[in-house]
Amino acid sequence: MAYDFDLYVIGAGSGGVRAARFAAGFGAKVGVAESRYLGGTCVNVGCVPKKLLVYGAHFAEDFEQAAGFGWSLDEAQFDWATLIANKDREINRLNGIYRNLLVNSGVTLHEGHARIVAPHTVEINGERFSAKHILIATGGWPQIPQIPGAEHAISSNEAFFLKTLPKRVLVVGGGYIAVEFAGIFHGLGATTSLLYRGDLFLRGFDGAVRKHLQEELTKRGMDLQFNADIERIDRKADGSLNVTLKDGRKLETDCVFYATGRRPMLDNLGLEHTAVKLDQKGFVEVDELYQTAEPSILAIGDVIGRVQLTPVALAEGMAVARRLFKPEQYRLVDYQMIPTAVFSLPNIGTVGLTEEQAREAGHEVQIFESRFRPMKLTLTECQERTLMKLVVDAKTDKVLGCHMVGPEAGEIVQGLAIALKAGATKRDFDETIGVHPTAAEEFVTMRTPVAG
Repeated sequence: MAYDFDLYVIGAGSGGVRAARFAAGFGAKVGVAESRYLGGTCVNVGCVPKKLLVYGAHFAEDFEQAAGFGWSLDEAQFDWATLIANKDREINRLNGIYRNLLVNSGVTLHEGHARIVAPHTVEINGERFSAKHILIATGGWPQIPQIPGAEHAISSNEAFFLKTLPKRVLVVGGGYIAVEFAGIFHGLGATTSLLYRGDLFLRGFDGAVRKHLQEELTKRGMDLQFNADIERIDRKADGSLNVTLKDGRKLETDCVFYATGRRPMLDNLGLEHTAVKLDQKGFVEVDELYQTAEPSILAIGDVIGRVQLTPVALAEGMAVARRLFKPEQYRLVDYQMIPTAVFSLPNIGTVGLTEEQAREAGHEVQIFESRFRPMKLTLTECQERTLMKLVVDAKTDKVLGCHMVGPEAGEIVQGLAIALKAGATKRDFDETIGVHPTAAEEFVTMRTPVAG
């Protein structure tokens, strides 16, 4: 049967665009549908604008520390509207780049909501198109718990478009999005509280990393409230919010920001017309080839709920394009040793196993740790300390995990991720000559394991 398209991609986020572009480059006839914004979450309401705001928040520290290096500054003034306007301009530029990437690749772009009406058919803007393969790459969406007054809270989607910076912000959640936005609001001058229902934030990260960040945020004056959760939110006549906690305490704030999880975006997608199945958490169920239970339909990215990171979606999109249209180049996506960063202030960078994971997996481990005040801060009053940690298999000498909390942690760990991916041993680290004076050299000068 002749189809209108060899591949029809629903969602023009990172994974969808990568799959579409490369499939078209391999000679396939490709269509893409996007109902919101080109580039998806990452470009529009995720990693890109978030990091721009993190940069903005960091300037407060830079100004403070400049005096130690002889700079005398007039009192710094921050204007939220300028930051948001400049951020919007950059995101618009990136939207245009994504559009050009698709169009110049020969991809047909349909702007509107696409719905699957049959295993090989999608409907968009009243038109129907047939496709040999349909790829679901619709991503995720923030979820706010349905508590009384939930309509007064915002998520990351709205945070990037606030007209003014709230004077007081209550951030709810314990994942990386909550921690990052708490750092942004706090750094830009808002009185910020981070509320989390568990004992300590960043569950799944290395214990030393979690504890170290807690100490650093406390030093900076951020209010951290653990084992706490919200019962209800009420708006007062002056526009401020009264927040009642489950333990009966009451807090007053100007903004409640929820970062308590994301759901797969499957709204009105038409999956009921297919054999596609969802897993227990509501994500699209796929096999190792990203194949759903419907032979013609595949899915990648946040909507499958595996590793919800932009570079992972890119790798999955590439894998799908290669398998379908360039099988001689196909290779499985390796989910081991995925490096990641949390753009908290200070940053976290991590790759490989945590100490807890390594022990749980049965490894006999040696732990190497270093905590120090960065050289840049020695002429200032700032008492921030950096943490670096290596988790090593005592029997094989292989480095199982690498973790850092400190300036530019993501930049440093990206390079180390190559070493871990290649199977580097602690001896390889020890025999590597450091770049002096840098913080990064500490990873190749740690000689004595800590008592464990």
